[in-house]
Amino acid sequence: QVQLVESGGGLVQAGGSLRLSCADSGRTFSSYHMGWFRQAPGKEREFVAAISWSGSRTYYADSVKGRFTISRDNAKNTVYLQMNILKPEDTAVYYCNADLYSIPLVPTGRGFWGQGTQVTVSS
Repeated sequence: QVQLVESGGGLVQAGGSLRLSCADSGRTFSSYHMGWFRQAPGKEREFVAAISWSGSRTYYADSVKGRFTISRDNAKNTVYLQMNILKPEDTAVYYCNADLYSIPLVPTGRGFWGQGTQVTVSS
């Protein structure tokens, strides 16, 4: 069983940085591909970044490419999202997703989701 808990969100000024963490309390984390998604008020959930189970492959939405970095530490059962040069349009609730079968590039009902962490970027 996968249980995901996100942390690291908060309020930051434009141009600042935050690092989100998503920790799994289970024992199968290293088998799962992981993704980060976000949802702003009144908008649909959208893909942000994803990483393969081994960490060898990473994917990014065009809107965050060059500013965000996804990484994972399988020994700590944790996936990270380093967010730099934050913009007001990055404001959203950020969710992590674990998918056993494919790298999560679209938000589906498959796999496991965390409860989300709020990121607010002020201008």
